[in-house]
Amino acid sequence: MAMMEWNDSLKVGHGLIDRDHQRLVALINQLGEAMSAGQGKDACSAVLDELIDYTKTHFASEERLMAAHGYGDAAAHRAEHASLIEDVEDFRIKYHAGMATLSVFLLRFLMEWLTYHILQSDKKLAHALPPA
Repeated sequence: MAMMEWNDSLKVGHGLIDRDHQRLVALINQLGEAMSAGQGKDACSAVLDELIDYTKTHFASEERLMAAHGYGDAAAHRAEHASLIEDVEDFRIKYHAGMATLSVFLLRFLMEWLTYHILQSDKKLAHALPPA
């Protein structure tokens, strides 16, 4: 069972951003599946590393769109991106150091943060951009 289902409520109405969000949801689901399957640290670690790298790539893409279109709320949006990346990277450091284990709490944190960011900030951004 998927931890997070992609559905129309997560669409922001910008094709590029929506495709990226679908990939983020798939990565969250991979992480959830690895946890549910009782796979070792390496399987979960690899998915977490990919999630972090992909999030950075996606956020950079959004930030290029904001700059190209003079998005007025760009500073606040970039700050949200930086905060999420920092939180998840901090967890990855602790995880690789053996100080933390992947938990339902972390997975839920990621799902809620990404959902909030998508439903609030990214929808606002998408409305300010030309369609893609």
